Amino acid sequence: MRKGTFVIGIDFGTDSVRAVVADARNGELAGASVAPYPRWAQGLYCDARAHRFRQHPLDYLHAMEASVRAALDQAGSDVAAQVRGIAVDTTGSTPVLANAKGRPLALCPGFEEDPDAMFILWKDHTAVAEAARINSVARTWGGVDYTKYEGGVYSSEWFWAKALHVIETNPAVARAAVTVLEHCDWIPAVLTGTDDLRQIRRSRCAAGHKAMWHPEFDGYPSNEFLARLHPRLPALKATLGSQTWTADVPFGTISPGWAATLGIPADVVVAVGAFDAHMGAVGGNIQPNRLLKVMGTSTCDMLVIPKTGAPEVLVAGICGQVDGSILPGAIGYEAGQSAFGDVFAWFKQLLSWPLLAILPALPGEGHSLRTTLADVTLADAAIERIIPELERAASEIPPARSSVLALDWLNGRRTPDADQRLKGAIVGLDLGTDAPRIYRALVEGIAFGSRAIVERFRSEGLRIDGIIGVGGVARKSPLTMQVLSDVLDMTVEVRAGEQPVALGAAMFAATAAGLHATVEDAQRAMSSGTEARYLPDPERARLYDALYRDYVALGSFVERELTQ
Repeated sequence: MRKGTFVIGIDFGTDSVRAVVADARNGELAGASVAPYPRWAQGLYCDARAHRFRQHPLDYLHAMEASVRAALDQAGSDVAAQVRGIAVDTTGSTPVLANAKGRPLALCPGFEEDPDAMFILWKDHTAVAEAARINSVARTWGGVDYTKYEGGVYSSEWFWAKALHVIETNPAVARAAVTVLEHCDWIPAVLTGTDDLRQIRRSRCAAGHKAMWHPEFDGYPSNEFLARLHPRLPALKATLGSQTWTADVPFGTISPGWAATLGIPADVVVAVGAFDAHMGAVGGNIQPNRLLKVMGTSTCDMLVIPKTGAPEVLVAGICGQVDGSILPGAIGYEAGQSAFGDVFAWFKQLLSWPLLAILPALPGEGHSLRTTLADVTLADAAIERIIPELERAASEIPPARSSVLALDWLNGRRTPDADQRLKGAIVGLDLGTDAPRIYRALVEGIAFGSRAIVERFRSEGLRIDGIIGVGGVARKSPLTMQVLSDVLDMTVEVRAGEQPVALGAAMFAATAAGLHATVEDAQRAMSSGTEARYLPDPERARLYDALYRDYVALGSFVERELTQ
């Protein structure tokens, strides 16, 4: 490998884009930057009560340019001149309906402000009814059950359910749509200037986990199956092709326009895209039989099982299993929780209500409380201290069988057995219950949700030897990591590094550009190592065994009441 060769990893998250400029020899970051989505930050095009979360494509373009340019400015012009590859990851499934040139309809005249013409964010749950119909048809139509490699349960968070919902509810968008593009497929097409749908290299990660693509089916579900859902779907499917690519493969070469915009060489290789959790698993140095949890607003739980001569193990109720979706040549299994960090964000918002709703209206002395110091109000400062103080106080509360118990389905249940109709619950409250006790119950609840995922994998015959944590919650909440270790009765390792997901994208960029022969070689050279290790306490593990049974019973009750 030529000395001084650099790559760019771009990570499109829920709220912002993170870009890193990494040295492909050792993974050291020469530059890093985060840029928020301006329209998303204003709450535009979303309605939380209707579970509608949409993002404008211009947010992606503007934030990507800002983050990459800032990271390159930090790295310096001498580094920018040595960039050899770019790879991107995105949230998913985050599809958009597009025209014949792969242009999202929100970028076309007449659709600029239509949420249905925008990207449908992963956590958008407007397609619950459509997902239920897909599951029903898959089981009753008399042919192949196309959900069998998707865990046997198709989710409202996924590709076909979202496309079907928009087609059925927005006739204007339906008439204008020619294709459907995942976010992770659109960005490489933009960077390479690709506007021929036949030349777009669709991500195997995205297609396999969310769009029911599999070699056994010679691609996507049959036209007959899709036509039973809606007569427009076969035509949309025809634009997808039948082949998919892993993210270590080049998508193409950067376009002259984007090379000039970013200030990088004109021969930079752009890799095929993938989802954030899958590239994050690589950035977190995932190993066989170690469950890696990407812990952010939600979790994506990734497991890699090397291929053998034995038949592939089908795991029910997960988010799909795909050959090459994480590491080429191995089966990548995906599970996860629909709310993880979002649980804490909800509780923080709940406790912040008096500060936000009452303090600004206080007369007299209340005005002085709103004065700014370095642009931070007293209310802002107090709100920022809520989670750290809850963490400190909750850490001093011992777990007890009679304590408050929380069910973590505040954004529905992703795994096991996706069902976005489900709701969270908190039980065991009395007049002595305070905020730290509820917070600890929420921490324990998301740990129990993680255990349910581990139990499902094990019940299907897959071995899990340990846990790897990456992401903001893993690094910021020692309480959550220790409780997770105790609940699972396994060692939890937290990977070092500020941007493990973007670093994973950089590893794929280095492989696609030929700087490393394989993704595993890139991992060995560029990984950040482990910064913390949590060991289970045997006594707490025994206590949590009993509490987990209570959690399962509570979940069964809530599910029965909500779905009967």
